[in-house]
Amino acid sequence: MGGHPPAFHLQHGDDGAMAVNGIRPSGGMLVGALEGARFASHTFHLAPGHGLLLYTDGLTEARLPDGTMLGEEGVAAFLTTRTTPDAGRLIEDTIALIMDLPTGTGDDVALLALSVPLAPATDQTAAASTARTLATPGAGAARADQER
Repeated sequence: MGGHPPAFHLQHGDDGAMAVNGIRPSGGMLVGALEGARFASHTFHLAPGHGLLLYTDGLTEARLPDGTMLGEEGVAAFLTTRTTPDAGRLIEDTIALIMDLPTGTGDDVALLALSVPLAPATDQTAAASTARTLATPGAGAARADQER
């Protein structure tokens, strides 16, 4: 995870509500902080109907109307209100959350979402992924709304 906040694994719980679990491999270290650094790995299975959201700390450091940071707890709480773990919708909904904040973000935000469809009822059988980067003014990014 390279020193970034935990990824969030999303799936519908037995009660139909969205279950959100933080993926926190032990031994995470900042990428590029130390020469010869060793990184931890963590393997888990994304089953049909599951999603995964990875993000940079610009999201957790975004300020709420009362001036407090959104934080990991705020991101998790937001994700529990989602109705689908679909990668495209996770990115769209998270960008909408950021845009609804009074000051946006004070730092750039990179988002990566992965999802596995429920399939065989549809022709879609491959996993989906969507990534976006939002840059703050003056952060040197070419365009904040450019999908990669």
